[in-house]
Amino acid sequence: MSLVAAGVDVVVFDAVKVEPTDQSFKAATQFATEGRFDGYVSVGGGSVIDTCKAANLYATWPASDFLDYVNAPIGAGKAVPGPLKPHIACPTTCGTGSECTGITIFDLLSHQVKTGIASKRLKPSMALIDPATTYSLPKNVVAASGFDVLSHALESYTARAFTRRAAPAIPALRPMSQGANPWSDMGCEAALKLLGKYLVRAVNDATDLEARDQMMYAATLAGIAFGNSGVHVPHGMAYSVAGLVRDFQPKGYPTHEPMVPHGMSVIVNAPSVFRFTACACPERHLFGAACLGADVRDAREDDAGDILAKHLITLMQATGIPNGVGGVGYGEADVPGLTKGAWAQQRLLTNAPREVSQGDLSQLYMDAMRYW
Repeated sequence: MSLVAAGVDVVVFDAVKVEPTDQSFKAATQFATEGRFDGYVSVGGGSVIDTCKAANLYATWPASDFLDYVNAPIGAGKAVPGPLKPHIACPTTCGTGSECTGITIFDLLSHQVKTGIASKRLKPSMALIDPATTYSLPKNVVAASGFDVLSHALESYTARAFTRRAAPAIPALRPMSQGANPWSDMGCEAALKLLGKYLVRAVNDATDLEARDQMMYAATLAGIAFGNSGVHVPHGMAYSVAGLVRDFQPKGYPTHEPMVPHGMSVIVNAPSVFRFTACACPERHLFGAACLGADVRDAREDDAGDILAKHLITLMQATGIPNGVGGVGYGEADVPGLTKGAWAQQRLLTNAPREVSQGDLSQLYMDAMRYW
């Protein structure tokens, strides 16, 4: 209404799918292509912002094959040829951070796995952050989106250090996800401390506006951080947890289709993963745990993974998150399929602080089946 009042010619696309698919991206692209728009405004959660990014990309730089821009090895991973149209992102959930990143994620239905497109060109031109948009969010939505923030910050902080990555031939070839670095560390630390103080409050008390305000701030801080350093194994594992869902239906979401919300699909893997990765940088795992409120007094480096995992489990229990991968409908027989989907996420797995094999992924899923 504000745009119309200002005399801007606006057309609304409202057929965004919660947890987008390649089909919903194509529908938005057709709408954008036919509209020949001068710019875009996205108002919604990560699903809306990511859909807008994709529509802007494919309408501006049409591809002969939809998978041309999609991350390898699922897609061709081709570079975006040039700038996109202006895009103002207005997030309404406190979690995605998509307003700060050059990443768009979707469910590739033919493969039953989530994947995405990553390019600096996808970053919105501007973001408008208004925490008041989160005041009416249901409890479960705040929990799932809040754990997405937590995972962004914790994975970015524990990612493979930028100094341990091979230098590209020329600076222009440096990847968007550079690994943990001093710039991203600042955002991660600030976001984790906010989460430790406000996450449970924001989920369990809708009248605690201070908590919801601070969660929105944490989401943006973590978005800036992981948009620079990148996430790793919990997100990589999450894509098949979401993509292979059979009958799980979360409360509070406007859909009657089976779905595992993104932040939920990430955090059910996280305690298992951080027990595994802690040996690579125990001091970072302990620091992350301390920021979140865990007692790390007299902790040894060998305790880092267990301390962090146990504190994450406590936060999950306090906010109504399902009990591991088993809690969203999977069993041991599903591990091969889950592993196959996660193994395809090499962009994320190679950002982990230690090497991850297919066998490791299978064991991580087994260890994540149930925590309590």
